[in-house]
Amino acid sequence: MSSNRRSSTLSEKTHVDFWFDPVCPFAWATSRWVLEVEKVRDIEVAWHVMSLSVLNDGREGLSDHYREFVAKGWGPVRVLIAAAQKHGDAVLGDLYTAMGELLHYEKVEDYSEVISRALAKVGLEPELADAATGTEHDQALKASHENGISQVGQDVGTPVMALNGTAFFGPVITRVPVGEEAGKLFDAAVTLASFPYFFEIKRSRTESPQFDVPASEQESLSRA
Repeated sequence: MSSNRRSSTLSEKTHVDFWFDPVCPFAWATSRWVLEVEKVRDIEVAWHVMSLSVLNDGREGLSDHYREFVAKGWGPVRVLIAAAQKHGDAVLGDLYTAMGELLHYEKVEDYSEVISRALAKVGLEPELADAATGTEHDQALKASHENGISQVGQDVGTPVMALNGTAFFGPVITRVPVGEEAGKLFDAAVTLASFPYFFEIKRSRTESPQFDVPASEQESLSRA
């Protein structure tokens, strides 16, 4: 272990399973925090795909805006699954990052453009984009989604994160802590996960994810 890392409280190395939908800004914020945690704690991360489109398929009472949002969302997750089936799950982290940067930093709204540019950035075959409009990968997509959501229940969304096998929805954060702040938040999550009778902690959210804050300023803001 490098000298600037401190092991978490549950084990020498904490295994993190992270289920994400690339279009979800909350999953993006939490996933970027996990990458910051990798720099200061001894963890291993496995990325998995879940889908707001699968979660809300056939659900009544959705607004027209959200219904359109989840209808568009099938494309990116299908492509992620297609890439993983061809090259292995190891491609998911980099492809997620490439998609997420376009979606959440550059604010690209055309998902076809997001998919094609992300595939090119990570060096994957452009024809994988064809999966976005097909259904041949939907069974595997739904299986991956169910693997995550079944551990936390159908009344939550993305992200789902499991710490050494104990899964929760979230944590939901709106800013990405860095350095030791990221590590301290992770330590707290690991501690809560170590209690088998702990299930939920929540308060009303007063802001949306903030992605336009320079990393150099995020550490001080996370203390506000």
